[in-house]
Amino acid sequence: MSLISDSSGLRGLWATLGLTAAAAAPGIGLRVAGVHLPAELGAVVFGTSILAAAFILSWTAETAEMDISQGLALAVIAFIAVLPEYAVDLVLAWKAGSDPAEAARGLAIANMTGGNRLLIGVGWAVVMLLFWLRTGRRELAVDCHRAIELAFLLVATGYVILVPLRDVLTLADTIVLVSLFVLYLFYTSRAEGEEVELVGPARAIGSLTTVRRRLGIAVLFAYSAAAILSSAEPFADSLVHMGEKFGVSEFLLIQWLAPLASESPEILVAAVLAWRGRAAVAMGALISSKVNQWTLLVGTLPIAFSVAAGEFHLFGGLPLDSRQREEILLTAAQSFFAIAVFANLKMSRREALLLFVLFGTQLFLSDQRVRMGYSAAYLVLSAALLAVHWRDAVPTARTAWDLLRLRTAEEADGLPEPAAPARHDVAGR
Repeated sequence: MSLISDSSGLRGLWATLGLTAAAAAPGIGLRVAGVHLPAELGAVVFGTSILAAAFILSWTAETAEMDISQGLALAVIAFIAVLPEYAVDLVLAWKAGSDPAEAARGLAIANMTGGNRLLIGVGWAVVMLLFWLRTGRRELAVDCHRAIELAFLLVATGYVILVPLRDVLTLADTIVLVSLFVLYLFYTSRAEGEEVELVGPARAIGSLTTVRRRLGIAVLFAYSAAAILSSAEPFADSLVHMGEKFGVSEFLLIQWLAPLASESPEILVAAVLAWRGRAAVAMGALISSKVNQWTLLVGTLPIAFSVAAGEFHLFGGLPLDSRQREEILLTAAQSFFAIAVFANLKMSRREALLLFVLFGTQLFLSDQRVRMGYSAAYLVLSAALLAVHWRDAVPTARTAWDLLRLRTAEEADGLPEPAAPARHDVAGR
């Protein structure tokens, strides 16, 4: 009976995968045929293609973890994770390099900052909410090995928060941030991987034999990548034209609607994991994604701009106006606050609520004073949290330091921790 039920369940999962693949197809077909749609319809059709392809990417990335153990494989997964966001940002940065008028719009920075803030303000908060609803516990603890990711996130944030002091995101920034990403992959590849528990269509793909599974992952990755790359430019153009048509700020449309399409699948997959009792794993995945975006994604923007502009100078790159610098500052300040929340490797219900409220209340406010005020609020709250958690933050820092010294995961388990061993979903009171 259980075999019949499992077989029926897998058929349903394959059907879901097939329908999702069908939803991604129009993006490829319309781009190949050269069909131009009205702005509103184009935003829906191409946005749906990106959303569907992003779901497929998240499922293939989950399944690929069954076969991953080396740094190069981790790099591929990291690239897969940021591809939807990266594709839209690449198009916008390329357009900025090709046309000074496009550069003045600052849309590449809009998409990047929106995606980063959405990931923390909504993604992290949703995982905590579902964990609380599911277990009734008020604190979620992550594994002590997440300390190394928080350390890299801290270094990247400390660097990026200085970028607004300049009026350009340079190729020198690319070298620093991409180098941080490579180092992050190098060190995390030394740690033990967590047990893979596949959910949704990823479970169907994972049920295949090894050869078929790997072939299926390759085909699905190529298909979803084609859908994203085909849809990214017309989707971005449609949002810009919608803004012009309805008198809505194109900056805000790109900042919030575009990341909704690219970030939603990852957040939803994390939400499913949280609801299934794997909240710490889900939160760990979102922390890792934040590191990827804050290093690899931000670091590659000057490359796209410079290639399109045909100019390569170490201290040249994507120009930043005052609005863009303020958005970067606000995003970096939010990152500092998020790091402070996990200084003790735990997130409380109140901290998650505060992350969401701070994100939601400034969502559509475009006044300069509001951005600067929220940036200051994030930094003040970060200092306050660190003052409260400083005794617990010291063992976290020690754990990160020992992992950076290439200790094995077993040795790290023996290090002092700020709380009871944080195995996946161990929580506080």
